[in-house]
Amino acid sequence: MKRVILIVLDSVGIGEAPDAAMFKDEGSNTLKSALEGDYKLLPNMARLGLFNMDGMDWARGVEEPLGTFARMTEASMGKDTTIGHWEIAGIVSDRALPTFPDGFDSELIEELENQTGRKVLCNKPYSGTKVIEDFGKEHEESGGIIVYTSADSVLQIAAHEDVIGVSELYEICEKARKICTGKWGVGRIIARPFVGTYPDYVRTSNRHDYSLKPSKKTVLDYIKESKKTVKAVGKIYDIFAGEGISEYVRTSSNNDGIDKTLEYMIEDFDGIIFTNLVDFDMSYGHRNDVQGYKKALIEFDTRLPEIIAAMKEEDVLMITADHGCDPATPSTDHSREYTPFIMYGQNIKKGHNMGTRDTFADIGATIANYLEIWGDIDGKSMLD
Repeated sequence: MKRVILIVLDSVGIGEAPDAAMFKDEGSNTLKSALEGDYKLLPNMARLGLFNMDGMDWARGVEEPLGTFARMTEASMGKDTTIGHWEIAGIVSDRALPTFPDGFDSELIEELENQTGRKVLCNKPYSGTKVIEDFGKEHEESGGIIVYTSADSVLQIAAHEDVIGVSELYEICEKARKICTGKWGVGRIIARPFVGTYPDYVRTSNRHDYSLKPSKKTVLDYIKESKKTVKAVGKIYDIFAGEGISEYVRTSSNNDGIDKTLEYMIEDFDGIIFTNLVDFDMSYGHRNDVQGYKKALIEFDTRLPEIIAAMKEEDVLMITADHGCDPATPSTDHSREYTPFIMYGQNIKKGHNMGTRDTFADIGATIANYLEIWGDIDGKSMLD
């Protein structure tokens, strides 16, 4: 029974990519910034080889790492969640998804208002917490929907749960997803419900993402087509628009995501558990919260032994990230960075540095190789 447990530490980049300047991300190093240079805070990740990777000149690796490891380079033209996860699963995207630094086109907004029957408020790049503070009262009074974006390819719609119920907000986002194709084809439409009384609004855990469907089959599709199982934890189902997913569960936090992963690990099946731990990015990276990010990293490291202890004989654990989001830089957006890759299991060679890879897609190719799945997957297997 062969299984892969693939965990994405959302936004845990490990240093500026070679083309970081093109994305205005020079100097970014999410992991170093979050730990404030104290690599000793992650002893379990260190034992697997995290600080033995290329580029870790600010830390000291262990003498005998238990895992095999590499530094991953993003080949796709983007630095967002959707592009990053698609590449991990075997798709290199030649073109970046569209962004709207000046807000969305008037034709798009008009179409959204016509289809929803609600006025659009804001229509600018905005912080998710600041936008409800600035537009929440007007939203409650008018019933309009708060539409905003960021530096990433997203259209986000915020609404108070007492003004527009969660189910209606989801319906509005589904309409927006159908509108947003072609030149308006943003990577994700995101429902952002909130509660509270002005000015003390708080976002709830009822966030829901509506992604574009992947541009071609991913390793997940090939695994599922081979009659093996793909279990998705967290926002993985949303990122892949349900494509290639056998079973999924949503999560409310990193710790909940780890709990759900452990629950799936108890079961017997061939295939993959694909987990996204989003708190690093959503709760701390985008909010420039260095201390919160550090705490989240330490919490994951503390729970890593539980995951390892739950592994079966032929399980392979893979830990990686999808982009950076340096909490110590002035920007609150994603950063173009290298990402870590750690592979561990009873049948995996220990202490092998696979260097700096050309694409995240090598992860998808490695998964396919291990599970003996064949398909059109960009990248090269690292098992050899």
